Amino acid sequence: MADWTGTLSLELEDRKGKTVAKRVYFQGALKVMRPIYFDDSGQVCYYLLNPGGGYLDGDRYKMEISADEGSRVTLTTQSATKVYKTPKSHAYQETNISLQKGSYLEYLPDPLIAYENAHYKQKNVVYMESGATFIYTDILTPGWSPGGKKFSYNTIQLITEVFLDGALGVFDHIKLIPEKQSISGLGFMEGFTHLGSMIAISEYTNDALLDELYETIQMEETSFKFGISKLAVPGLSIRILANSTQVIERILNHCHKVISEKWNNRTPGSLRKY
Repeated sequence: MADWTGTLSLELEDRKGKTVAKRVYFQGALKVMRPIYFDDSGQVCYYLLNPGGGYLDGDRYKMEISADEGSRVTLTTQSATKVYKTPKSHAYQETNISLQKGSYLEYLPDPLIAYENAHYKQKNVVYMESGATFIYTDILTPGWSPGGKKFSYNTIQLITEVFLDGALGVFDHIKLIPEKQSISGLGFMEGFTHLGSMIAISEYTNDALLDELYETIQMEETSFKFGISKLAVPGLSIRILANSTQVIERILNHCHKVISEKWNNRTPGSLRKY
């Protein structure tokens, strides 16, 4: 795609125990805020911004992120990604991430909210070397519609591919089309309205961690459903169905805290924006 609504490139490296950007570039409707360091660990946090306030008809966004050996970074967004009606052409976002051995990257965006007649496609492609760590979460939220319909968007399609040492290790594909699917039924949303996911990949994945995450999730008392599985590569996947963004956020935050303390020897800082 030649005409991008917004592009962003961020290259990270370790300098004497502190992660810094060796190259930052953005243009159009994507920006990155100045780096934030929550503690003395050297891990950096960047907020990715869309100053336009939402994704509109035909918008196209592309991000390129790379982390050199030893670099540690948290990426998040400044607010929820809002996709409005797209009567002519879908909105699209593509993210390519490259991780060298010994790097640690967590991409924790705010929820995706798809409003009435929204058509959105997203593709994340991650290239990892053995010894790198990658953590990714997403939350899908149906937006308000004038008629009060729960699932008024046209299509949400999310594809995540993770390559470990050049071989495809994870292929995750979510595609929700309310008009063509019994979306509230078995095999889809199963009576719930919100969907949350986590993919976490590291050589430190083990059965004890999965057991601890299972017990952590079980402590949530609100009505929800979830599943947790080992991946074909060293890592895990979590899926959560609930009726509110807050429930899923709370569960994912608890899981992220457990994983960060195990894999990163660090309690994550708060990313709250409100």
